[in-house]
Amino acid sequence: MTLAWKFATALVVVPATLSAQAWTSRVTAAPDGEVRIAFAARDGICGDGRTFIRDRNRENYMMVRDDNGSSSWRNRPCEDGPVRVAIKVRSGAVRSARVFVGGTWPPATAETTDLGRLGVKEAADGLLTLARADGARSGGDLIFPTTIADSIEIWPALLSLARDKAATRESRKQAVFWVSQAAGDKAAEGLSGLVRDEGEDQEVREQAVFALSQLPKDQGVPILVRVARSNRDPGIRRKAMFWLGQSDDPRALELFEDILTKPRH
Repeated sequence: MTLAWKFATALVVVPATLSAQAWTSRVTAAPDGEVRIAFAARDGICGDGRTFIRDRNRENYMMVRDDNGSSSWRNRPCEDGPVRVAIKVRSGAVRSARVFVGGTWPPATAETTDLGRLGVKEAADGLLTLARADGARSGGDLIFPTTIADSIEIWPALLSLARDKAATRESRKQAVFWVSQAAGDKAAEGLSGLVRDEGEDQEVREQAVFALSQLPKDQGVPILVRVARSNRDPGIRRKAMFWLGQSDDPRALELFEDILTKPRH
């Protein structure tokens, strides 16, 4: 067997049947370098494989990475999937992650561990497992790709992560943010519960208030008004008032008028 063949066989692409536990174990056991995974993107998600990720359904750009500092990415072709995640590993721990949609990987090196194309659920479950881990320094980078995965409802798992007090604060805050992007009445209920929980981490509660402000107004504003009126934490009430002030919603103005005209005792 030639040296070139030995090197090629070392970069085995693992089948899509690899479980979440199995592939995350491969990440933490990988030598220092880059671990690569790929999985199917949901409908409407596209990118140029390098500098941006776009959601065609919402007509917005979810991520822009332009090393030249220009806006030339707006004129570039947008390719449908797959989602590709490059996870940087050092001493058995995740140090950072970069997310791409479309395109192809650059040539592998001796420091590359390519786990191939995974099943969507296995990929998403594994990424959230890594985001939960103590010492995970890039929780947001690991969480974001789960939100663009194909054919899964991710917000219940994100809400579970947001409530997990054993997870890192940054990962929990990022999970709260992405729950807000999932919208929906059930997501709003979950965020409201985080705000009410007085035993919860203060920064996580404040992030939940912000996340409520990102929901469609008919979902988020009534909850923010309720928080501003009745939450026992003055800091949380102030956050709710601030984001209501940014909403340009008549219900917020009614609240402010009521507070300002109410007789003081």
